[in-house]
Amino acid sequence: MFGGVYVSVEQPSAPPLCASWREIAGRELGVVRFRRFVIHTHLIVPRERLERTLDPYLRGMVQPGDTLAISEKAVAIAEGRLVLLRSVRARRLAVFLARRVRDRGYGMGFRRPETMEMAIHEAGPVRILLAAAAAALTRPCGRSGDFYRVAGRRVAAIDGPTAHTIPPYDRYIVLAPVRGGRLCRRLARRLGIKVAVVDVNDVGSEVLEASAGVDRAAVKRLLDDNPMGQGAGATPLVVLRADSRQTASRDQYNGDAGGARRQ
Repeated sequence: MFGGVYVSVEQPSAPPLCASWREIAGRELGVVRFRRFVIHTHLIVPRERLERTLDPYLRGMVQPGDTLAISEKAVAIAEGRLVLLRSVRARRLAVFLARRVRDRGYGMGFRRPETMEMAIHEAGPVRILLAAAAAALTRPCGRSGDFYRVAGRRVAAIDGPTAHTIPPYDRYIVLAPVRGGRLCRRLARRLGIKVAVVDVNDVGSEVLEASAGVDRAAVKRLLDDNPMGQGAGATPLVVLRADSRQTASRDQYNGDAGGARRQ
């Protein structure tokens, strides 16, 4: 059917592993404002030990209480979860279903038969047919997303190549990672922070895996504007940090206000 899930990609010469942090606009959740830092990295390649290769970008820079969000695509690539697009032979069912996927205006997605074929490979034909039926029944009511809800996160996380995909991955379909939880736990222990693997795009965000203590709902909301970007920026890491300066000033304000009320 296709040339294998675990493939070899020619490893480019990586630039020096020096941290490249850039602070972007913060976000507020309730009374807490979070600072957000996107981190430019080298090009992730298959068979990388991310707990080691990402360490130089983070050690000495992260702080206790930080949450590190890692792109699921970077994790999947490091695991070797790629399929060469030209090696995929889409079955008739994949071609049939792909023709009925709506154009959302941000790439081919599952409108490409080869990507739909990989969805069938990951979830099985029965589940994909059920997902397609659910989407067809609920779409006229204005409801969206049921295909992915039924098909599951491993299907929703599949990334097909787009015009903005960084080479050489513009020739590959990237599947969902399968060992993201283990990576989260290892990095959390190594760095003393919280870690999450996230699927973020221009439509929204999801937390796929996380270490202990991660507030999944908060991470999802803090990343729903896609700070990682969809193009060739190579920023697969985002650090979320509660702004202690703001928290302190608000605590001081609340304390002063309480003292004034007591007088």
